[in-house]
Amino acid sequence: MDFETTYKVLEGRKYFVFSDAEIAAFFPEEKKENISVYLSRWVKAGKLMRLRKGVYELAYPKRPVIPDLYISNKLYFPSYVSMETALSSYGLIPEVAMECVSITAKTSRKFTNEYGIFVYHSVQPEAFNGYRTENHGGFEILIALPEKALVDYLYFKKRKGLKGEGLLERINMKAVKKLDRKAMERYAAVYKMDLKELFHAKS
Repeated sequence: MDFETTYKVLEGRKYFVFSDAEIAAFFPEEKKENISVYLSRWVKAGKLMRLRKGVYELAYPKRPVIPDLYISNKLYFPSYVSMETALSSYGLIPEVAMECVSITAKTSRKFTNEYGIFVYHSVQPEAFNGYRTENHGGFEILIALPEKALVDYLYFKKRKGLKGEGLLERINMKAVKKLDRKAMERYAAVYKMDLKELFHAKS
């Protein structure tokens, strides 16, 4: 197993960000301990960049331009981009989120690397839904639908004790009025959450 062969396999499949488990699947004849040695050696040589333990990015012969949202999906799988990050993308909150925030059915986690800060909030498996695939610069990204991103956001804000104006102060209510209310109610029902504050708020 050499870097040139590995690069051709990963580049051909567009796995510019990958896990050690994916490498093991591509090269089943290699022992896992040997794969770990190779990956560490290539990181030291500058051919790979370690994004977190077990997740790497191709850095040689050139680094592709990879969207942060794609990095978020790959850092912690399964997950989908939601809450502030998705709401900012949809124009439902005015400012660009400083952290890339996602939802996962696994344990909540937080990672920091040269791309930024990636936060993952855990939900019960039945609430891990309401997302779609979008193409960003040739990369397939899992991101919440606007309605689900908003419900996820409100759910975790309510868990922090926010309510009333404090809960809704950042939200573009005119944009909210254009969303699918029934869809939001379905998503909120899974969280056992009442959206009356949202629906009765003034634009």
